[in-house]
Amino acid sequence: MERPSYLSKYLFDWEVLEVFLEGKSALDTAHFVGSVNDKKEAGNLLKGYGFNPTDPVLMAELFGNFQEALQFIKRYFLKEGTPLGVDLKIPPSIFMITDVCELFVMASAEEKDIEKKLWAEIILKVLHTIVHVDRDWRSSYFSVIQTQVFDRFYKQIFRDSENELYVAEKRDSEDRIPLIDFSVKSRKSRDSVILKLLHKADNVAEELFDRVGVRFITKSSFDSLQLIKFLTEHNIVMPQNIKPSRSINTIFDLEKFKNSFNDLIEKASQENYNEKSFLKKIDEIAGDCQFSENNISKNVHSSKAYKSIQFTGRQLIRYQNPFFEEFNSLRQDAKAETGNPLAQKILSMDMSLIARDIRFFFPYEVQIVDGKNKQINAEGDASHQEYKKGQQLTSLKRLFKPLMELKKISIDESFIN
Repeated sequence: MERPSYLSKYLFDWEVLEVFLEGKSALDTAHFVGSVNDKKEAGNLLKGYGFNPTDPVLMAELFGNFQEALQFIKRYFLKEGTPLGVDLKIPPSIFMITDVCELFVMASAEEKDIEKKLWAEIILKVLHTIVHVDRDWRSSYFSVIQTQVFDRFYKQIFRDSENELYVAEKRDSEDRIPLIDFSVKSRKSRDSVILKLLHKADNVAEELFDRVGVRFITKSSFDSLQLIKFLTEHNIVMPQNIKPSRSINTIFDLEKFKNSFNDLIEKASQENYNEKSFLKKIDEIAGDCQFSENNISKNVHSSKAYKSIQFTGRQLIRYQNPFFEEFNSLRQDAKAETGNPLAQKILSMDMSLIARDIRFFFPYEVQIVDGKNKQINAEGDASHQEYKKGQQLTSLKRLFKPLMELKKISIDESFIN
């Protein structure tokens, strides 16, 4: 029985609705670009994305991103570039593409060659990610961001005459928190950013919260809590600017510690403990109130054995616009050039359109771990190498699952076990 023609007007792409209504990522849909019949329709899709398909410079940049996507896929997802990769080859027809619009047509639901369509979709998903990395406007200010965030912490880090590291308000402060180490996170490589975005549901560069970060290694687990107290009391980290969903604690059972701590405070008052006795007791309590490995981390790529305190703050960054000062100086010179048409044109320009400075909030991550748990983290599944392999495997499965099912192949996961 033939379906009435009017019904086609009311058919839904259910996966698109899942993206809008249920939080599904476009990277996880069966048809990444839907129906694109020709290069003209592909151009319209690019317009909606924000690209002008008639701009040769912009299209050349996009083609460069396409070439980068091909090399990235070879390097991280195929056997020719990594032992973890799948034993597949990018079809020669992909390398024959001279216009990115051709890739959209190839990835369309109308494409009859299913394998070619799946390859085109994989490449478009990586291309989409690279485009977001390249067009994150805050990247231009990254060195300024790093300096302003790190300076807040550096000002409170000192070494004594015996080269012991500590945190304090001033160098000669008696109240200090001893440290084993303090480090700042170096800028993520471009590949690391792309790989991280490919495994995240929120596949946009703005959702990376750990591009700027600091790491403290304290001597004891109780010192970790003392450090948080210090950072808060000295307005280095503002509780009001913490992103709640990014806070991770795999060290302390806080409720248990709070109850034991309050009992100790009462007992110390009743029995008149001296400070040394109190600190000895508190270290015992801190050790007794730690989570076991059965407590699952929020991060699916972090081992259950990984023990740390992590939180994400936001800092208001101020970037002084150097052009404003230079242009203002030029205007002062122009005022002396009476009768000069060029000078008059400069003076007539509206300076209100030029910002003196740019201010915006930027996230940074703080990680705190004590010496004992650092040793645990450095072993086995908790190592950073295993963490990165987990990200790589998740991204590979996410991108290649339909193609792997079509080709009836699987991934050798022994590399991360």
